[in-house]
Amino acid sequence: MPEPTQDRRRWRTGDPGRGSLDQPLVQRARLSLRPQNMDPESFGAFAERFARFMGTARFLVYMTAFVVIWLLWNTVMPEEVRFDPYAFIFLTLMLSLQASYAAPLILLAQNRQDDRDKVAMEQDRARDERTLADTEFLTREVAALRLSLREVATRDFLRSELRDLIEEVEARAEERGRRAALAELDDADPGGSPER
Repeated sequence: MPEPTQDRRRWRTGDPGRGSLDQPLVQRARLSLRPQNMDPESFGAFAERFARFMGTARFLVYMTAFVVIWLLWNTVMPEEVRFDPYAFIFLTLMLSLQASYAAPLILLAQNRQDDRDKVAMEQDRARDERTLADTEFLTREVAALRLSLREVATRDFLRSELRDLIEEVEARAEERGRRAALAELDDADPGGSPER
Protein backbone atom coordinates (compact mmCIF):
# COMPACT_ATOMS: atom_id res chain seq x y z
CA MET A 1 0.00 0.00 0.00
CA PRO A 2 1.46 3.37 -0.95
CA GLU A 3 2.16 5.91 1.69
CA PRO A 4 -0.44 8.66 2.18
CA THR A 5 2.01 11.32 1.03
CA GLN A 6 2.64 9.49 -2.24
CA ASP A 7 -1.10 9.08 -2.79
CA ARG A 8 -1.63 12.82 -2.24
CA ARG A 9 1.23 13.64 -4.55
CA ARG A 10 -0.28 11.54 -7.33
CA TRP A 11 -3.61 13.32 -6.88
CA ARG A 12 -2.02 16.74 -7.15
CA THR A 13 0.04 15.88 -10.17
CA GLY A 14 -2.96 14.56 -12.07
CA ASP A 15 -1.83 10.99 -12.48
CA PRO A 16 -4.17 9.50 -15.13
CA GLY A 17 -4.45 6.27 -13.20
CA ARG A 18 -6.05 8.07 -10.31
CA GLY A 19 -7.81 10.97 -12.03
CA SER A 20 -7.46 14.71 -11.55
CA LEU A 21 -9.75 17.47 -10.48
CA ASP A 22 -9.74 19.14 -13.89
CA GLN A 23 -10.82 15.98 -15.71
CA PRO A 24 -14.42 14.68 -15.70
CA LEU A 25 -15.03 11.35 -14.07
CA VAL A 26 -15.63 8.39 -16.27
CA GLN A 27 -19.24 7.33 -15.95
CA ARG A 28 -19.65 3.80 -14.80
CA ALA A 29 -22.49 1.69 -16.05
CA ARG A 30 -25.18 1.66 -13.41
CA LEU A 31 -27.36 -1.23 -12.56
CA SER A 32 -30.91 -0.26 -13.44
CA LEU A 33 -33.77 -2.13 -11.89
CA ARG A 34 -36.26 -0.28 -14.07
CA PRO A 35 -37.10 -2.00 -17.34
CA GLN A 36 -36.14 0.21 -20.26
CA ASN A 37 -39.09 -0.73 -22.47
CA MET A 38 -41.85 -0.18 -19.90
CA ASP A 39 -44.45 2.29 -21.11
CA PRO A 40 -45.79 4.40 -18.22
CA GLU A 41 -49.06 4.99 -20.05
CA SER A 42 -49.80 1.28 -20.47
CA PHE A 43 -48.80 0.62 -16.86
CA GLY A 44 -51.12 3.43 -15.76
CA ALA A 45 -53.95 1.92 -17.81
CA PHE A 46 -53.26 -1.45 -16.15
CA ALA A 47 -53.37 0.21 -12.71
CA GLU A 48 -56.73 1.81 -13.56
CA ARG A 49 -58.19 -1.51 -14.73
CA PHE A 50 -56.89 -3.20 -11.58
CA ALA A 51 -58.30 -0.50 -9.29
CA ARG A 52 -61.60 -0.55 -11.14
CA PHE A 53 -61.78 -4.35 -10.75
CA MET A 54 -60.99 -4.12 -7.04
CA GLY A 55 -63.96 -1.83 -6.58
CA THR A 56 -66.47 -4.29 -8.03
CA ALA A 57 -68.76 -6.73 -6.31
CA ARG A 58 -67.16 -9.53 -8.33
CA PHE A 59 -63.80 -8.90 -6.63
CA LEU A 60 -65.43 -8.91 -3.20
CA VAL A 61 -67.18 -12.20 -3.97
CA TYR A 62 -63.94 -13.76 -5.28
CA MET A 63 -61.94 -12.53 -2.29
CA THR A 64 -64.58 -13.72 0.17
CA ALA A 65 -64.72 -17.14 -1.50
CA PHE A 66 -60.91 -17.37 -1.44
CA VAL A 67 -60.73 -16.56 2.28
CA VAL A 68 -63.63 -18.92 3.18
CA ILE A 69 -62.08 -21.79 1.20
CA TRP A 70 -58.69 -21.08 2.83
CA LEU A 71 -60.21 -21.06 6.31
CA LEU A 72 -62.29 -24.20 5.72
CA TRP A 73 -59.35 -26.06 4.21
CA ASN A 74 -57.11 -25.24 7.15
CA THR A 75 -59.69 -25.98 9.85
CA VAL A 76 -61.89 -28.82 8.57
CA MET A 77 -59.46 -30.88 6.48
CA PRO A 78 -57.22 -33.53 8.09
CA GLU A 79 -53.98 -32.39 9.69
CA GLU A 80 -51.85 -33.89 6.90
CA VAL A 81 -53.25 -31.59 4.17
CA ARG A 82 -53.45 -28.40 6.20
CA PHE A 83 -50.73 -25.95 5.20
CA ASP A 84 -51.67 -22.93 7.39
CA PRO A 85 -52.59 -23.81 10.99
CA TYR A 86 -55.07 -21.91 13.16
CA ALA A 87 -53.27 -18.57 13.44
CA PHE A 88 -53.51 -18.38 9.63
CA ILE A 89 -50.23 -16.51 9.39
CA PHE A 90 -49.75 -17.41 5.73
CA LEU A 91 -53.24 -16.08 4.91
CA THR A 92 -52.42 -12.85 6.74
CA LEU A 93 -49.19 -12.61 4.77
CA MET A 94 -51.03 -13.16 1.47
CA LEU A 95 -53.66 -10.52 2.30
CA SER A 96 -50.95 -8.06 3.40
CA LEU A 97 -49.04 -8.67 0.18
CA GLN A 98 -52.19 -8.13 -1.86
CA ALA A 99 -52.91 -4.90 0.04
CA SER A 100 -49.34 -3.67 -0.35
CA TYR A 101 -49.61 -4.03 -4.13
CA ALA A 102 -53.19 -2.78 -4.35
CA ALA A 103 -52.62 0.50 -2.48
CA PRO A 104 -49.99 1.98 -4.86
CA LEU A 105 -51.94 0.82 -7.90
CA ILE A 106 -55.09 2.47 -6.57
CA LEU A 107 -53.15 5.66 -5.82
CA LEU A 108 -51.68 5.63 -9.33
CA ALA A 109 -55.16 5.23 -10.79
CA GLN A 110 -56.42 8.12 -8.63
CA ASN A 111 -53.52 10.32 -9.74
CA ARG A 112 -54.30 9.59 -13.37
CA GLN A 113 -57.96 10.41 -12.74
CA ASP A 114 -56.91 13.66 -11.04
CA ASP A 115 -54.80 14.53 -14.08
CA ARG A 116 -57.77 13.86 -16.38
CA ASP A 117 -60.00 15.97 -14.12
CA LYS A 118 -57.48 18.83 -14.27
CA VAL A 119 -57.40 18.67 -18.06
CA ALA A 120 -61.19 18.57 -18.22
CA MET A 121 -61.39 21.50 -15.80
CA GLU A 122 -58.94 23.52 -17.91
CA GLN A 123 -60.96 22.73 -21.04
CA ASP A 124 -64.17 23.75 -19.25
CA ARG A 125 -62.53 26.97 -18.09
CA ALA A 126 -61.33 27.75 -21.62
CA ARG A 127 -64.79 26.99 -23.02
CA ASP A 128 -66.37 29.21 -20.35
CA GLU A 129 -63.96 32.03 -21.19
CA ARG A 130 -64.83 31.72 -24.90
CA THR A 131 -68.53 31.70 -24.06
CA LEU A 132 -68.11 34.77 -21.86
CA ALA A 133 -66.16 36.56 -24.59
CA ASP A 134 -68.83 35.65 -27.15
CA THR A 135 -71.58 36.84 -24.81
CA GLU A 136 -69.79 40.13 -24.19
CA PHE A 137 -69.28 40.59 -27.94
CA LEU A 138 -72.95 39.92 -28.63
CA THR A 139 -73.95 42.31 -25.84
CA ARG A 140 -71.82 45.05 -27.39
CA GLU A 141 -73.31 44.32 -30.81
CA VAL A 142 -76.88 44.48 -29.49
CA ALA A 143 -76.09 47.76 -27.71
CA ALA A 144 -74.63 49.17 -30.94
CA LEU A 145 -77.72 48.06 -32.84
CA ARG A 146 -79.96 49.76 -30.29
CA LEU A 147 -77.98 52.97 -30.59
CA SER A 148 -78.13 52.88 -34.37
CA LEU A 149 -81.87 52.08 -34.30
CA ARG A 150 -82.53 55.24 -32.31
CA GLU A 151 -81.40 57.20 -35.35
CA VAL A 152 -83.48 55.11 -37.76
CA ALA A 153 -87.09 56.11 -38.40
CA THR A 154 -89.57 53.74 -36.84
CA ARG A 155 -92.77 52.55 -38.46
CA ASP A 156 -94.96 54.77 -36.28
CA PHE A 157 -92.81 57.79 -37.04
CA LEU A 158 -93.04 57.10 -40.80
CA ARG A 159 -96.81 56.67 -40.59
CA SER A 160 -97.26 59.95 -38.76
CA GLU A 161 -95.01 61.76 -41.24
CA LEU A 162 -96.88 60.24 -44.20
CA ARG A 163 -100.20 61.16 -42.60
CA ASP A 164 -99.01 64.75 -42.15
CA LEU A 165 -97.85 64.84 -45.77
CA ILE A 166 -101.17 63.47 -47.02
CA GLU A 167 -103.06 66.04 -44.98
CA GLU A 168 -100.81 68.79 -46.34
CA VAL A 169 -101.27 67.56 -49.92
CA GLU A 170 -105.05 67.35 -49.40
CA ALA A 171 -105.09 70.85 -47.92
CA ARG A 172 -103.13 72.18 -50.92
CA ALA A 173 -105.47 70.35 -53.30
CA GLU A 174 -108.48 71.90 -51.59
CA GLU A 175 -106.86 75.33 -51.75
CA ARG A 176 -106.18 74.87 -55.45
CA GLY A 177 -109.72 73.62 -55.97
CA ARG A 178 -111.09 76.73 -54.27
CA ARG A 179 -108.84 79.00 -56.28
CA ALA A 180 -109.83 77.24 -59.48
CA ALA A 181 -113.50 77.58 -58.56
CA LEU A 182 -113.04 81.30 -57.84
CA ALA A 183 -111.15 81.71 -61.07
CA GLU A 184 -114.04 80.12 -62.97
CA LEU A 185 -116.50 82.39 -61.25
CA ASP A 186 -114.41 85.35 -62.13
CA ASP A 187 -114.21 84.18 -65.72
CA ALA A 188 -117.99 83.65 -65.84
CA ASP A 189 -118.75 87.15 -64.53
CA PRO A 190 -116.98 89.50 -66.96
CA GLY A 191 -118.28 92.70 -65.41
CA GLY A 192 -116.86 91.95 -62.14
CA SER A 193 -118.68 91.61 -58.99
CA PRO A 194 -119.37 94.61 -56.75
CA GLU A 195 -118.31 92.68 -53.74
CA ARG A 196 -114.80 92.74 -54.85
